[in-house]
Amino acid sequence: MAVSASIVKRFEGLRARLWEHDHRYYVLAQPTIADAEYDRLMKELLDLEAAHPELATPDSPSQRVGGQPTKEFPTVTHNVPMLSLSNTYNEDEVRDFDRRVRSALGQEPFKYVCELKFDGVAVSLRYSNGMFVRGATRGDGTRGDEITQNLKTIRSIPLRTRKKKKGMDEFEVRGEVYMRRDDFRRMNETRELAGEKTFINPRNSAAGTLKLQDPKIVAGRPLNFVAYYLRTESVGLSSHSENLRILRDLGFPVSEHTRVSKDVEGVAGYWKEWDERRDSLPYDIDGVVVKVDSLSQQERLGMIAKSPRWAIAFKFAARQAMTTLHNITLQVGRVGTITPVAELEPVFVGGTTVSRATLHNEDYIKALDIRPGDTVVVEKGGDVIPKVSAVVKEQRRSGTKPFSMPGKCPECGSRISRPEGEANHYCENSECPAQIRARIEHFAHRGAMDIEGLGEAIVDQLVSLGFVHNYADVYGLQRKREELVTLERWGEKSVENLLLAIEGSKQRPFTRVLFALGIRHVGTSVAQLIVNQVRSMEGLVGASFEELQGIQGVGPRIAESVRRFVEDKHNLKVIERLKKAGLQFEEKQRRSVRRSALTGKTVVLTGTLSSLTRDQARQMIENSGGHVASSVSSKTDYVVVGIDPGSKLNTAQKLGVQTLREEEFIRLVQSK
Repeated sequence: MAVSASIVKRFEGLRARLWEHDHRYYVLAQPTIADAEYDRLMKELLDLEAAHPELATPDSPSQRVGGQPTKEFPTVTHNVPMLSLSNTYNEDEVRDFDRRVRSALGQEPFKYVCELKFDGVAVSLRYSNGMFVRGATRGDGTRGDEITQNLKTIRSIPLRTRKKKKGMDEFEVRGEVYMRRDDFRRMNETRELAGEKTFINPRNSAAGTLKLQDPKIVAGRPLNFVAYYLRTESVGLSSHSENLRILRDLGFPVSEHTRVSKDVEGVAGYWKEWDERRDSLPYDIDGVVVKVDSLSQQERLGMIAKSPRWAIAFKFAARQAMTTLHNITLQVGRVGTITPVAELEPVFVGGTTVSRATLHNEDYIKALDIRPGDTVVVEKGGDVIPKVSAVVKEQRRSGTKPFSMPGKCPECGSRISRPEGEANHYCENSECPAQIRARIEHFAHRGAMDIEGLGEAIVDQLVSLGFVHNYADVYGLQRKREELVTLERWGEKSVENLLLAIEGSKQRPFTRVLFALGIRHVGTSVAQLIVNQVRSMEGLVGASFEELQGIQGVGPRIAESVRRFVEDKHNLKVIERLKKAGLQFEEKQRRSVRRSALTGKTVVLTGTLSSLTRDQARQMIENSGGHVASSVSSKTDYVVVGIDPGSKLNTAQKLGVQTLREEEFIRLVQSK
């Protein structure tokens, strides 16, 4: 039965009023109705949509409450990479940046746009005909996670734009998701009262929230959004400052503290002003961003590797505070790495209370002469990771003793040692409980087997109770379902979700399985190089030290580490159990490689390429069957030389290695 015209009119009126009130409250911070009246309007809209489901639309204000949970986030490719910015903490380097811009643009006049650098999480929003259709994380800059339903819960993100710019049917907006400090504090207080784990800082809280797979939980978190980028191919855009005005007209929240400057003096003044005023803001910033305003000039300036030449992040110095170092304790990592940790008198630094900080290794402690009982300077590197950066020796009390590394592991009591030529100490017991926990956490990590729900707290509980002793035991948890259900803070649903995630991990490719095993020095890239050559675990076990070292990109240290791992009887037993559990220990598909003049050749890149990013050039070489090396040696076949080459060019000339200009390199890739 058709919906009457009066109901449709009432529905459209409610929707328009709620859109307007959302914009006034969450974007302009100028509400015009009481919360109770807003709730009444929302209830009426929900009732209408329940009675007439055909009226509900993806851009309805009712969609803010969160959709159904998702099992995984699909991967999306950004049409234009989400570039990271070059960072500087130094005014001289900003002036160098200005000189490079002026040199590249010649006598052409230009302006800078100065913006606050929000300490949040970068996201991309796509709009079609004014409606929000897809949202994604930055990811690695090229690909990110599609988190549309989570982003829909953020009320400062318009589900439909307030206006339409003529001809701009499809466009992308980028910005930062963040939390205000007061909202973060109130949320933590509520969680603490409920006996739940509190969050470290607003940025980490925002990042963790966006990774949640239940949008209803996300909807309950106080997330905000600020836009700083607009891109479209359907109409011409002239400048960044004009784009910010367009974004504001479309209904997006845009920082009110943006400033256009005609020269670097204005940039320096803006940075100094906000370094002093940053605490007056209700949210965290960690610097300012400086961009050339003209989009055509941005395009001509181009990029350096993954960073644009037309922008720079001018960051604030790390926040510092003085406190007392009570003790130095030891922390054990997944491969037995022993890391000294400073146990501090709690001190407020950069927005959070710090009671522990890394001391890196014994050499770091000795270089600074750090002793228990000292007054130390604590700072947050990048305003995130706390570290002890100095000792106030004038305040040192008599009787303090220099630190020396103990001879035994704090977790299991086994001997610890420091290999020749290395800075770290290691526990030699592979069955050390701390190593077991860390290895299982690494194994379950998203970049490895990606077992959702098997995080630090759960792993600690399972290891402590004796349910798992190594990562092969994870695949035996199915047989312990009834026991798991009875554990504290567990239940039928939690156990079911974990077991489903464990089962799903069996489909991960061999490359990720190899990385998940936690072989020392074998990261994701090295794992791919090895798998491309040996193809299976059987082939890896049978490969000699010389064969492994012969793989391009695998040196003697990595080859020795791999051989040591596969020769260990305990490791082989665990691998056999993983095979029986159904994990993938063979690469089923070879990467498509076209033959060219680069096939089998070793190539080094130096300088900046004008038409390619460093990653694009690397991909072209690898897809042509070549190998990219980081340094020039007598085994190098070609050195590709871009603008402003470094010392690698001099080395190539001394060794007589053939050099290629960018156009010669491209022709070589295309040749057969």
